Amino acid sequence: MTSNNQTRVVITGMGAITALGNSVDEFWTGVKNGQSGIREISLVSPDGFPCKVSGEIQNFDATEYMDRKEARRMARFSQFAVAAAYQSVKDSGIDFEKEDLDRVGVLIGSGSGGLPETDQQSEIRVKRGANRMSPYYIPMMLVNMASANISHTFNLTGYTNTCVTACAASTQAIGEAAEVIRRGTADVIVTGGSEAGICEIGMGGFSTMRALSTWDGDPAKASRPFDKGRDGFAPAEGSGILIIESLEHAQARGARIYAEVGGWGVSSDAYHLVQPHPEGSGAAKAIKRALDNAGVELDEVDYINAHGTSTLINDASETKAIKAVFGEQAYKIPISSTKSMVGHSLGASGALEAIVCINSINDSILHPTINQEESDPDCDLDYIPNAARETEVNITLSNSFGFGGQNACLIIKKFA
Repeated sequence: MTSNNQTRVVITGMGAITALGNSVDEFWTGVKNGQSGIREISLVSPDGFPCKVSGEIQNFDATEYMDRKEARRMARFSQFAVAAAYQSVKDSGIDFEKEDLDRVGVLIGSGSGGLPETDQQSEIRVKRGANRMSPYYIPMMLVNMASANISHTFNLTGYTNTCVTACAASTQAIGEAAEVIRRGTADVIVTGGSEAGICEIGMGGFSTMRALSTWDGDPAKASRPFDKGRDGFAPAEGSGILIIESLEHAQARGARIYAEVGGWGVSSDAYHLVQPHPEGSGAAKAIKRALDNAGVELDEVDYINAHGTSTLINDASETKAIKAVFGEQAYKIPISSTKSMVGHSLGASGALEAIVCINSINDSILHPTINQEESDPDCDLDYIPNAARETEVNITLSNSFGFGGQNACLIIKKFA
């Protein structure tokens, strides 16, 4: 995936809806302080499910970002995406009235789209008949509707797309969006991810797969990436949205630049429907491709934001992948899992973790992996246990590995 295009792509705006707060500042403050947003599940009854916890969005009011009629016609994941997009646009200072909107695009990643709406409308169909279903069900459910709703909200008529690669979706979306700018198709892209899949169908499916944590103690301790006692991920929801643009465009409008998209890489395990390759071979290929695409040497990486889901197989295979690429250097690179605090928001995770990388670069702080209580011999790298670390950060690697063996990795650099 090495590119000869020299167009530089920079990040100028950020927005976030998370289990730790509905803004980038609240989210970043929470994770760098090691706070957990995992609580007892409330979006569905916990009865009958072995998992009793989730990273749910609290105190979210869609009408702060759209009128009530629009909100009723949008699925929850689209509402989150539009809200985070509003934040990122405001943060970037971009004035769309002064832009050629044919040169402004949207590329959002999501794993499941309107899954709760499918749950709700299926119940209506069974109990009341198909002709009583909402006429807005289809445009609520479709995975592309987060991108579509952002485009409609801001009247953005340029390139649009949706990345649907499970838990790798928003990381791949950001990489793809940067590539769209590099090839000259757009000057600015609203990109990232959104997910809101906590519902009975979602919980049932993941529960029978035995992917979720069955922790029955303090919910804040349920997500335990790389810890010997980990037993599955905490389901979560949320949205992270970035404004990215060509460096030339950003400088022409006098934008504040947070960081630079250095490069990205993708791969497929070609191994199993839901399990990662036990040796992390596919993940290692994506990491290597991202480093090559960015022109980054192994000893230049200052921090890795791990996929780190808190499942037995994923954390061990990711550790092997990092070792396979970095060799002995792997033991010198600090690594942490944002999911230890906000849970696994599937297709939205990568975008939220990109925001973490950007803030780590600008604040010289690496957030911890909380709930590190017992070391696992299969996970023996530096996972920044339990307390944040102050250090200079210039180059970060963010990993996202999804069901189907879909792997995506992103290099974010300090802008210079």
